Amino acid sequence: MGKVLDRIHSLGVVPVVKIEDAQLAGQLGKALLEGHLPCAEITFRTEAAEEAIHILSSEHPDILVGAGTVLSVEQASSALEAGARFIVSPGFDPELVDWCLERQVAVMPGVATPTEITMALNKGLRVLKFFPAEVLGGVKALKALGGPFVGVSFVPTGGVNASNAAEYLSLDMVHACGGSWVTKGSLISGGAFDEITRRARAAVEIATQYRSGGGS
Repeated sequence: MGKVLDRIHSLGVVPVVKIEDAQLAGQLGKALLEGHLPCAEITFRTEAAEEAIHILSSEHPDILVGAGTVLSVEQASSALEAGARFIVSPGFDPELVDWCLERQVAVMPGVATPTEITMALNKGLRVLKFFPAEVLGGVKALKALGGPFVGVSFVPTGGVNASNAAEYLSLDMVHACGGSWVTKGSLISGGAFDEITRRARAAVEIATQYRSGGGS
């Protein structure tokens, strides 16, 4: 569990993927590898998610594949069977968190308030998704939360993009950034994998240049 979170921290950026056609997952993986960003959070926002996770993890074992927008234990179970190595949820679901922890699966539940952060801490979690980041106040909000919640690292997602990722990554309490700008759905469906590779390389450059060694 810790190794997965450490790898996410070292990468700095987690591409959030909404894919409509699972058969494009292999090409997506190739584009991410060529962009030196071997990570993908496949969101359960489409019916293709489970198959896409299976194809991506099977064809490209060097890619750290996770499942996002996980809303139930059933979805988490399906994701793990398909090959996912971490689980991300938009909100804090104690049942889902407990299920993952019992199986030693890395889980990053979404939090938006100090109360939810405290609930996560009581479960022993220290890396949390901050969602929706920009709507909740973005960098200013994270700076404020960093005061009372020392030792907690966040993965801001929601409104994070190429123009503001550097500002997030410069914060000590930011573990990594999650965002769809690298693997935008229209780029995948349109077969623009060269552009995905270019964006992945640019994201890696941002993470390498601007992050301050934050996270846990």
